[in-house]
Amino acid sequence: MFSTLFEFLSRFLSRFSRRRFPGLLAGGILAVLAPLAAAQTLVGVQTLMKEGKMSRALEQVDRYIAAQPKDAQGPFTKGLILTGLGRTQEAIAVFTGLTENFPELPEPYNNLAVLYAGQKQYDKARVALEMAIRTHPSYAIAHENLGDIYAKLASQAYDKALQLDSSNRAAQIKLSMIGELINPPDPPGGRPAAMARAERAPVKTAMAEPPAPATPVPAEPAAVPPPRPPSQAVAAKPAAGEPPAAAGKSQAAAGKAEDEIGRIVRDWAAAWSRKDVKAYLAFYADDFQTPNGVALGKWKEERRQRIDKPGKLQVSVNDVRVSLSESGDRATARFRQQYVSATLRSQTSKTLVFVRSGNGWLIAQERVS
Repeated sequence: MFSTLFEFLSRFLSRFSRRRFPGLLAGGILAVLAPLAAAQTLVGVQTLMKEGKMSRALEQVDRYIAAQPKDAQGPFTKGLILTGLGRTQEAIAVFTGLTENFPELPEPYNNLAVLYAGQKQYDKARVALEMAIRTHPSYAIAHENLGDIYAKLASQAYDKALQLDSSNRAAQIKLSMIGELINPPDPPGGRPAAMARAERAPVKTAMAEPPAPATPVPAEPAAVPPPRPPSQAVAAKPAAGEPPAAAGKSQAAAGKAEDEIGRIVRDWAAAWSRKDVKAYLAFYADDFQTPNGVALGKWKEERRQRIDKPGKLQVSVNDVRVSLSESGDRATARFRQQYVSATLRSQTSKTLVFVRSGNGWLIAQERVS
């Protein structure tokens, strides 16, 4: 039922080879600062993996890890190679180490779930996926995989119910429905169901868009947001019956609010970069919607611990685009965020939803795309 991690790896590497920078491997947020020579080592590792020369790839990636011990991409790649060699327990140990050393990354948790599911350890797979989602609430693959794990656990529960009471008609029906979900029938056209299952296996690997080559990150946040596209313009024309002068004032007020929120976004990133936890947390509303409904106090403490980690931190934003609600009491800011720490470099699309608070604005929601 579950396709192996390596089967997916082969398919994704084939697709990645046509991308803009085929030398780097999987994990959308696993790009870290590394010398060019080290990057070339990973190019060689990928080539060996594509050629099926896993033992040689393992030797090279071990040398890379020895030279770049703080780079998450080395052990991440090693975990994939060990999986391809069928050394599952060693791969599990590598991905487990990644979750301990880089708890902010969701991919190692997801890959652990793949391996656990292959061993039919569905409870462990569930826990790993829940951690991936807690780390990255918008990680779609982990959400889908978790749903499939729940379906498998439900199947086991209904099967157990029927073992205890074979006349339980409701359990029979539910087990049949779950069975069709997990093992779909042959699709139209006569293609075997086994092929259909292989294409949408219940647990996927964490392969994502390969990271772009390392590029310098601006030392300071962008000073001025670019013009908004016409679709995001606010109060573009007077409302029915509204005098032109009043419409002009509305547009001016909207533009002022958008400029203010753009400044707040940059101030928020600057406080984060300075590791000024008090100032950083002050940007959030008292009813901020935390990931997975975690208590606000607990979420703040987790953020405090992560920001206070030793080492330099740089967060910058660009392409900030702001749109206001018709009522004028809510606003949405979308932008690109660049994050650089001693162990991680990432670029993500982020959305902050603001609510008006007195004469200012506070963050009510935070989403990563």
